[in-house]
Amino acid sequence: MAVNTIDAKMLAKMFLAGAKNLESRKEWINELNVFPVPDGDTGTNMTLTIMSAAKDVAAMEANNDLDMQSLAKAISSGSLRGARGNSGVILSQLFRGFTKTIRESETIDIPLLAQAFERAVETAYKAVMKPKEGTILTVAKGASLKARELADAGETDLEKYIGAIIEHADYVLSQTPEMLPVLKQAGVVDSGGQGLMQVLKGAYEAFLGKEVDFKLEDGRGAAGAPFSSIGAQPQAEADIKFGYCTEFIIMLNRTFNIKQEMDFKAYLESIGDSIVVVADEDVVKVHVHTNDPGLAIQKALKYGALSNMKIDNMRLEHHEKVIRMSQQAEGTQAAGPAAGESAAQSASEPDARKESGFIAVSVGEGMNAILKDLGVDYIIEGGQTMNPSTEDVLNAIDQVNADTIYVLPNNKNIILAANQARYMTEDKKIVVVPTKTIAQGITAVINFSADLSAEENEAAMTEAIGAVKTGEVTYAVRDTMIDDYEIRQGDFMGIGDDGILAVGQAVESVALSMIDRMMEEDLELISIYYGQETKEEEAEALREKVEEKYPACDVELQYGGQPIYYYIVSVE
Repeated sequence: MAVNTIDAKMLAKMFLAGAKNLESRKEWINELNVFPVPDGDTGTNMTLTIMSAAKDVAAMEANNDLDMQSLAKAISSGSLRGARGNSGVILSQLFRGFTKTIRESETIDIPLLAQAFERAVETAYKAVMKPKEGTILTVAKGASLKARELADAGETDLEKYIGAIIEHADYVLSQTPEMLPVLKQAGVVDSGGQGLMQVLKGAYEAFLGKEVDFKLEDGRGAAGAPFSSIGAQPQAEADIKFGYCTEFIIMLNRTFNIKQEMDFKAYLESIGDSIVVVADEDVVKVHVHTNDPGLAIQKALKYGALSNMKIDNMRLEHHEKVIRMSQQAEGTQAAGPAAGESAAQSASEPDARKESGFIAVSVGEGMNAILKDLGVDYIIEGGQTMNPSTEDVLNAIDQVNADTIYVLPNNKNIILAANQARYMTEDKKIVVVPTKTIAQGITAVINFSADLSAEENEAAMTEAIGAVKTGEVTYAVRDTMIDDYEIRQGDFMGIGDDGILAVGQAVESVALSMIDRMMEEDLELISIYYGQETKEEEAEALREKVEEKYPACDVELQYGGQPIYYYIVSVE
């Protein structure tokens, strides 16, 4: 018998199965990175993004607290907070558009599903300033077009419908190398598109009734961030950490936006675990395990009156379902700090609010020190190997007490997440300067003037970074062909703003060749930042050779301490 609707319970299972399928294949997706550098992180970014929502969905499912509206909210807000990297931000926007369409319905049929696909794609394309075809966006659009075509043709069987969409989207993915020559030359399909396909395929398997183990291994991804455990263990295997299961509904009498929701959740996490916060326009459903329910209640009263209050002593009752949730959330609490957290480097809250402040993404003790010396208030640890999330940027914004805050992503894969944080901030003016490298970030800070307005500074800094060329020397992790260079595993590569500039067997010769390719007649300054794997005497030898070859230029050498990259070089 044909199935023609999806309810909230089924959608939750499909979402969790999609998350699990993506997580299980994240390293494979990472390896699809076009450049064969040791920082391919698309699979990790997409996994961390979806896991941010999956832990809330799993908790709701375990508590049998599922309806379409609360589920849609959990998927949208969770992925929005956890979004990392361009692929993760785009995935979160796909979920955002999809859930906006289905949240008011009790069940999803084929016409509604087609609308949801269309709105997902529309929302994701709007989030990207210059959408590029041959990417995850193209795969999503292909799925959407097929969904509309089949819906208009009168298809009523969801199994056939979803299967045909996935088959077509797979075909679109296979064509991405024909749309982007760089993919074709590297012999790979788009990694973000492949990540999206794994989410869709996992969801489809759950729809077909395949039993999926939703438990995720308690481990760390390439970004060094924990993965939340969705699985549940019998409570008999562990003591109950927080004894009171506390539930209530807040009848809102003040604004409760995404930012305030995140702050409220952060407070609950400081006093308990197994937290579920689902906000609607007028009410907020709250669930938390804590040893002091009064603290949760007092905090909630700041947002409105409380109703439907329920407090159970879990140590006495040992109800099986509540026990599963407690153990599940306890696994999350045991995990280490997330990528992007940098408590040791965060600036303390200033005594008085100031006009302007700076946040920069950086990695390496030398780079961090340079930025701090230039006046950056808060350093978010991250970059190529560990893209900070939208929530990491929001947390940093909270720590800087300034009317206007300039955010320097210093990586093209972090700009979207920074912009997403900007849209979610209401009490401060956030200016995201689109710096793609730390060298550009340094130039941006140097060109800031306290005498100019925020708009004037943004224009001045953006113009200044446009004059900076950056090159980075690293090593290849696999054989490939790109930019007409035949690259072997273990080769050293000099990568510029627009592609490979040099390949060779020795770090110094590759660095010199890269700099040669970067130079133009009117350039005056060459800045060399050497990494943690480079000896000072080696860096000094490189500087001397560069000075000898370009006597008209000032050549500066500084310790960056960055991992993976032996040298980062800027010319301007």
